[in-house]
This record gives sequence, C-alpha cells and structure tokens, in this order.
Amino acid sequence: MTAVAVAQFAPTADPAANLVLIEELAERAVERGARLVLFPEYSSYFVDPFDASLAAHAEEVGGPFTTALAALAARLRVHLVAGLLERGTDGARVRNTVIAVDGSGVVAAYRKLHLYDAFGQRESDWVEPGALAAPQTFEVDGMRFGLMTCYDLRFPEVARTLADAGADAILVAAEWVRGPLKEHHWRTLLHARAIENTVFVAAADHPPPLGVGASMLVDPQGVEIAAIGTATDVAVAHLDPEAVERVRRVNPALRLRRFRVVPRD
Repeated sequence: MTAVAVAQFAPTADPAANLVLIEELAERAVERGARLVLFPEYSSYFVDPFDASLAAHAEEVGGPFTTALAALAARLRVHLVAGLLERGTDGARVRNTVIAVDGSGVVAAYRKLHLYDAFGQRESDWVEPGALAAPQTFEVDGMRFGLMTCYDLRFPEVARTLADAGADAILVAAEWVRGPLKEHHWRTLLHARAIENTVFVAAADHPPPLGVGASMLVDPQGVEIAAIGTATDVAVAHLDPEAVERVRRVNPALRLRRFRVVPRD
C-alpha cells in the first residue's frame, strides 16, 4: 500500500510564506505516514483577482519553487506534488503547471489543458493552455500516479487518457471556486472520475472563502476514504493497488468500452 496525503491550504501572494506552510503540512503528512503529498493548484503564488503580478512571479520548472520543493522532498523522503505558476511563452501570460518531485528533482510536469473560462471567469486572459502531450505519470512504491488540474475534472477524457496510460490513481490539484452548486459539482465529479475509470482519485483544493475545500481521497468504487472539511490541514489514506485489480475484475468497464479518446485540434 502507498500512503497518500492531500494538503489543503490557501496560497497567497507571498511565495516564501507559501513554502513555509507547504513544509509544515508536508511534515504533518509524513508524521501520519504519507509517502506522497498533494498540494493545491497555484501553490507557488496566488492572487485574487488575477493581475499583472502573475507574470512577475512566474518561474521556470526547475526554478526556486521547484528547487525548494525537491529539497523538502529529499529531506522528508517523499514525493511532493504542487501547483506552479510557470513562465509562459509570450511574457504576458503564464502557464498553470503542476509539478511532481522527489529528492532528485522533477519526475512529472503537467500544464493545465482546459482553462477556466466559465462561471463568469476568464482564466485564459492570464494563462495560456498547455499543449496536447503525453499523459504525465510517475511511480511511487509500485503505484502509478497521473496528474491533472482543477477545471480539467469536468472533461472526462483527461482522466481516461491517464487510465489508459496505466495510472492507478489520479491526482487533482485545484482551486475550485465557490459558487451555487459548485461543491456538489466538485464532489460528484471526483467520485465519477474514480468510478468510471476504476482508479483512486486524490484532490487538493483551496479552503473557503475562495475555494470549496473538501479535499479528499476516493477509492475505485467511488467511496470517499479520507477528507478535509474547510480547515488548513492534511488527510491521509492508504491506497492499495490490488483494490484497482479487484474492482476491475468485477466491473471491467475499461475493457468493455467501444470508444477511445482522440485529440481535438
């Protein structure tokens, strides 16, 4: 089994303070046995509403935030996954990136595909979408984990490509904006992605007032096995890869499907 933690906190416009809190929560998760800790979207820097400071605080993958995260992973002997504000290609917009690191450095990097141009928001004014690329996965203790970000959760094809790439668990870094029915959507979609792909799903969100909180881990049958309410905290669950195999023997939905996912230009 692999112990996985979701860490819920509210990143701010102070990168140093964000790293201090990430360290504190990672240490708490490791004390509870975690071998992998998932943090929210925009963990390196966040401001609401978005403004020009995003580009000013964007970094390269491998920059100061990545380096600090990898050093923390090395000290704690864990994998850490967190949202990074990455420098974009045109100098004006940024990339919404999630990086996974161990003590040696970056083991996977995922750039958000579907931007949050919905519910009155326009993420694409400030963020450029990631290019269509191979699913980003990595292994911890023999389990394969795949990466996705927030609004991608509403597009089942993203999770399906991760399942097809062999993921036993999907990690969702999010800033799920609050609003009418939004917490219902969050919970429903997390459970649905687990059920339809027969995988574990772990999701880390910002707490209220901006996020809905409710960071959680869901098993391949859609059962919530650990969760946080609205606090800044961590929740840990032990993920058993054999549970994926058992569920797929009973419900071989992936094998029985008659459609495949193909990119759309």
